[in-house]
Amino acid sequence: MNPTTDHTAAHTHAGPREHAALVNGEAVDRGRVDALLEVVPARDRETRPESLARAERQRRRWATQVVVIDELARRACADRGLTPPAEVTPTRLLTVAETDVADLGSIVAAALAHSPAARALLARLEREQDVPGTAVRDYYERNRDRFLTPDALRRGADPFGGASAEDLLPYEGVREDIARELRRAAGRRAFFDWLDQARAAVVYAHGHEHPGDPSHPDHEHRH
Repeated sequence: MNPTTDHTAAHTHAGPREHAALVNGEAVDRGRVDALLEVVPARDRETRPESLARAERQRRRWATQVVVIDELARRACADRGLTPPAEVTPTRLLTVAETDVADLGSIVAAALAHSPAARALLARLEREQDVPGTAVRDYYERNRDRFLTPDALRRGADPFGGASAEDLLPYEGVREDIARELRRAAGRRAFFDWLDQARAAVVYAHGHEHPGDPSHPDHEHRH
């Protein structure tokens, strides 16, 4: 990544007290974090002042991660020749599917819900994945329980001991669905690999560190 690349649509040359993070030395405006916090409800229901203050510090750090992923994804889209989506200004409550939180963690799931650039990058990474036919067939053979017919399920057929070929959905009928699922999983792994590398270019301002960063006293590992 060339730090001199023009990303004026996605960042602001803010002063030292106004940025949430630096990406290759370029400021990510703290106002973008504030805007996201306006539409994200507090995660914790605390009444004690010290607990409420801690929860809000962690919420700001969490929101910073979401905004930084959006910024990194914008840059990755530009570098890959994808049309960078317009800058996002949250205007409604950000909702994230619980299944995505379970699969991706709350930070990445929220970033994908919030950021068109992150979604565009993930879609490109999924399209780039090559899923060999042998991998698709192997998945079908190793997960026979997922491909029992409705009748076999009603009879309680054992997919790994006694179920006949007629008890299973035909391979040709499910092959494309399996390939799509494997490609999606591979795309997500590629997205996480990209994010791990891209984060190396990020320096966070005080109070905006990763929620799980052990260098600050009230870190946590809940993502």
